[in-house]
Amino acid sequence: MNFAITDKEFSLFRGLIFEIAGIDLGPTKKAMVSSRLAKRLRHYGFRSYGAYFELLTRADQTAEKQILIDLLTTNETYFFREPAHFDFLARTLLPGSRRSGVFRVWSAACSTGQEAYSIAMVLADQLGKSSWEVIGTDLSMRVLQTARAAHYPMSRTNGIPREYLRRFCLQGTGPCEDTLLIDCSIQKRVKFVHANLNSPLPDLGALDVIFLRNVMIYFNQKTKREIVHRIQNFLKPGGY
Repeated sequence: MNFAITDKEFSLFRGLIFEIAGIDLGPTKKAMVSSRLAKRLRHYGFRSYGAYFELLTRADQTAEKQILIDLLTTNETYFFREPAHFDFLARTLLPGSRRSGVFRVWSAACSTGQEAYSIAMVLADQLGKSSWEVIGTDLSMRVLQTARAAHYPMSRTNGIPREYLRRFCLQGTGPCEDTLLIDCSIQKRVKFVHANLNSPLPDLGALDVIFLRNVMIYFNQKTKREIVHRIQNFLKPGGY
């Protein structure tokens, strides 16, 4: 069965995802919304997107709203995306930091975990066994499951420096051939937490560095200002 989403129905979903996540879906995303939500219409036997929207507005549909978020959020990510960020962390922030206690970094939209593990590799290289940790958050429960597994196709690991591959990654064999597992020495320093940047945040503690850029491109200017205001309270004095 083929489903066609009307302009009015698309507008309803566009408003809902903006309300929940602060993500501004432009008119060009209509076909994407239609195709990704069609499976939920089939699941419930609905004959229109409007019927599915009515279901989502019910107070008892928290779990279905999470499925909606998982379906409509973009989770593009890869290891060491925006290499200048990691160079700045390694060459400027870490050597010049006056550390007291645990050095803590937040990957504020970690998706399937590659950014968080990239940060952790840099910290392991620079700080060794001293006190440090990484927190990764995302509003999609689905991608957080992948992040916690720390298991990736080799085809998605091109950005990892060769030395880091040798020190911090395990190459799969047999049934796991062509895959990579992040070493447990890195995994145990990384924690993943469900969080929505557009809502009150969990207590993440004080942080030295927050990685945020790659998610900000999905928000309008007003939402960006609100998010920056919300997260800056987590930064330690002199944090980035």
